[in-house]
Amino acid sequence: MNAPTASIREPARDVKVAGRADVLVIGGGPAGMAAAFAAARNGASTLLVERYNHLGGLASGGMVLVLDDMWDSHLNEISVRGVCLDMIERLAALGLASFPAQHEWGRSAAAVSRWTRWGTFDFHSHDKPHPICFAVAFDPDGWKRVALEGVARHKVDLRLHSWFSHALVEDGRILGVVCDTKSERQALLGDIVIDTSGDLDVAASAGAPFSAGAYMLTTVFRLGSVDTDDAERFEREQPEAFAALDQEIKRLIGGSWAHWWLKTPLPGVVWCNCPHMTGLDGLKVEDLTQAEIRGRRHIHQAVDFVRARLPGFERCVIIDVAPQTGVRQTRLLEGDYIVTKEDLMQRKRFPDAIARGRDYTTPYRSLLPRDVDNLLVAGRHYSATSSAQKMSREIPPCMAMGEAAGIAAAMALDAGVTVREIDVKKLQAKLRAQGADPGDQSGPNADVPALAAAVGSRLLPEAA
Repeated sequence: MNAPTASIREPARDVKVAGRADVLVIGGGPAGMAAAFAAARNGASTLLVERYNHLGGLASGGMVLVLDDMWDSHLNEISVRGVCLDMIERLAALGLASFPAQHEWGRSAAAVSRWTRWGTFDFHSHDKPHPICFAVAFDPDGWKRVALEGVARHKVDLRLHSWFSHALVEDGRILGVVCDTKSERQALLGDIVIDTSGDLDVAASAGAPFSAGAYMLTTVFRLGSVDTDDAERFEREQPEAFAALDQEIKRLIGGSWAHWWLKTPLPGVVWCNCPHMTGLDGLKVEDLTQAEIRGRRHIHQAVDFVRARLPGFERCVIIDVAPQTGVRQTRLLEGDYIVTKEDLMQRKRFPDAIARGRDYTTPYRSLLPRDVDNLLVAGRHYSATSSAQKMSREIPPCMAMGEAAGIAAAMALDAGVTVREIDVKKLQAKLRAQGADPGDQSGPNADVPALAAAVGSRLLPEAA
């Protein structure tokens, strides 16, 4: 074929059925893990499908190494619990998670000095410096390890290296999916399917309505052999010189948040959630390719500069660039309810709330696609406007959505009804009974002893 053509016709073929389950979860990121664990814990046979060689999505492969948006600043309490807190406890037991103790939450000078470079502060606060809150810095390979241990503990059937191709739908009801693999195309069937792909791949293929969104892309990376004590000392003792260098570094790196590097639980290893690249579409191969090329160019020129100029970074080396591109927003579901920015800003308490985030709740209806039965959506592609999603897309609230979706799927199977017909009040009660917080009750939900129990005896009130 010497010239490009508009299209070719694929021949029809039979596809082998490689797996069946009560609940089929497509996407092994934070929301998908939580959904699979919750469904299996509630008695459903569960099949979890992931395209990469690891679980954790942007938490591990994307190296988004701070868990935030799990703190209610109005009530001064942890707002995301359940599977997310269980992951934190298990990571901390391995020495692979760091976070401030309860007595350090707030604006004390000592806490701010100790924890700001871990990223465990309320970055939405208008106060400067930002107050310290409950947020967690963690190690990505630790996340992968704990995730696989969870798969074994909950007896989830796992299929890695399986790339979603298209949904199987009959008479408006989803039956399963087809995936591409190294060996062949394979069909995977489920009585209920949960789309945790991050890009709404399954629901869009099944015919559910959606809107198009976009946000910046990032090629996250880590540096090793950094003397963080020396770097922080320079920042503290020579603020004007530091500010000038910091401004130049951010220019070279192509844009970043306020802190272009943060500490990790590994000594001498720092996390860099940058460069920020706009004007690229996370669904286009050409744009994703350009993100990798541009991102690495920015990374190398910034690293060359900091080696030569920034105290503490003289011997730094690039350990890795995240294997998963940092995509923040693409397709967004248009479900039974579309969450708006006003809902979040006004702290709306929905009667069918099934998850909390920072200062907001998520209604069950926003997980329900229109026009497709027995399909649930959980994660950053849930039913929300673009502006609302930018405020509610972080890992912990996505995990809370996934946990709710997994329990809802198991409930629907037990009751012999569709996921749209379940008793949401019973779902809320099950979430609370299993350690999660659906967000349907107003007011503080934990005193100090209850908080310590929720996080685990090894974690609070002392710092890890």
